[in-house]
Amino acid sequence: MRSEKQQLIAKNTGMLYIRMLFTMLISLYTSKVVLATIGIEDYGIYNVVGGVVTMFSFLSNAMLSGTQRFLSFELGRDDMVQLKKVFGMSVNIHVIIAVIVLIVAETVSLWFVNTQLTIPGERISAANWVYQFSVLSFVLVIVSVPYTATIVAHEKMNVFAYVSILEVSLKLGIVFMLQLSGYDKLKFYAVLGFLVTLLVQSTYVLYCRKSFKEAVYSRFWDKALYKTLISYAGWNLWGNIAAVMMNQGVNILLNIFFGPVVNAARGIAYQVNGAVNGFVSNFQLAMNPQIVKSYAAGDNDYMHQLIFKGAKYSFFLLYVLCLPIIMETEMVLSIWLKNVPDYTALFCRLVLVATLINCVSGPLMTAAQASGKIKLYQAAVGGLLILILPVSYIFLKWGYPPHSVFYVTIGFYIIALLARLLIISPLVNLSIRKFTTEVILRALAVVLVTAGIPLLFKHFTDHNVIRFIVVVVISLLSSATGVLWIGMKREERVSLWSGLKNIMLNVRKRGNG
Repeated sequence: MRSEKQQLIAKNTGMLYIRMLFTMLISLYTSKVVLATIGIEDYGIYNVVGGVVTMFSFLSNAMLSGTQRFLSFELGRDDMVQLKKVFGMSVNIHVIIAVIVLIVAETVSLWFVNTQLTIPGERISAANWVYQFSVLSFVLVIVSVPYTATIVAHEKMNVFAYVSILEVSLKLGIVFMLQLSGYDKLKFYAVLGFLVTLLVQSTYVLYCRKSFKEAVYSRFWDKALYKTLISYAGWNLWGNIAAVMMNQGVNILLNIFFGPVVNAARGIAYQVNGAVNGFVSNFQLAMNPQIVKSYAAGDNDYMHQLIFKGAKYSFFLLYVLCLPIIMETEMVLSIWLKNVPDYTALFCRLVLVATLINCVSGPLMTAAQASGKIKLYQAAVGGLLILILPVSYIFLKWGYPPHSVFYVTIGFYIIALLARLLIISPLVNLSIRKFTTEVILRALAVVLVTAGIPLLFKHFTDHNVIRFIVVVVISLLSSATGVLWIGMKREERVSLWSGLKNIMLNVRKRGNG
């Protein structure tokens, strides 16, 4: 039974990887063509006006994780009656959130867009088109959250892969329509973007209504369940606000102290980080529902196994990708960009190190969500992350360089990991000693053994394209070998070889068939 569950995780991860690679390639192309078609100024208007709307996303993000948790929990308990109630109340709550967002968006937020943003007078009308259709798109996303959460809870990740391929294909079609259109291209782009969102979200809703019994909405109100969901979402909201304040607050500090060039360097660093981190995010997305379900079913042994392996494999997946980038950051950036702002290479390295530390916490976060007892967890960890902002301000005020904020972030990520372990251990009966030996010490051992080889080669050879290729190859081979023989146990290697053999056999069978 457990082997089937693990195969499902592997299958779902594979589907999400295919989705990510396809969407990433198409998105890079479409963003480039859209920028050339509508122009830099209109592209900037589209992003800044749309960004005002997406500031409300912390509301929906707080409810999304809560909805996924409660749906997965009831599936783990195999309680269809309660599952239908959770889904119905989630729809009610998301409709309320959508109405609140709509009211704020059409009053205070609309005033801000028209009076406080720097937009050329002749483009105010187009900016309002962008704003209104961005609001409508966001409202559609909010009301469809219970349906997308249901898909995740049922672990139907192939649906996300197929719908994402549909979405990016439609966006590719938008690019060609824009080039042929004689209308105001910014207005036309806003309308087409809304239509894509409408079609995609409708697809999720129709799929759920057809595939899952609990996803057929019927009007009812459960006061006790409403309080439970809102209370849970409230603490998640605090965690989301902490993350927004940490990320955007530090960005504003860098702007105040050093100007927009440093912001550009930070933005590029986070683009690199986002591309690499997607591999781990997809792995954890595929694994998270089973952590919640195993907790709900009382299968603590399997839940602990998922936490240990999830944290360890998340680090290893990211490390194999990060090591060559960290070693040859300058060359990677010079190949990708024509003009590289100062500090970009250093920022990239530090952001990747911070993400390597933080990725280990993903399964621990899910375990906390599974327990349902998240008050102390969100209060403590959210409070620690918010402290990054004032501490970074103090260092910058004392005259430290811009990269000091990343060292502060790394330090707090380490403290937050320790805090998560101390808080979550009694909640789910998790052994801190075992997590330390199985995850943290094995990860450190792999880094210490494998990072030195490419580093030595880089240090004693001249800077050129040949060195770049050799260092990347050595980094990949060194890290992969270290993960296999130091990071993994013997039974894990046997399981890996067995899984690879099964994949090859399936491929051959399909080829012969």
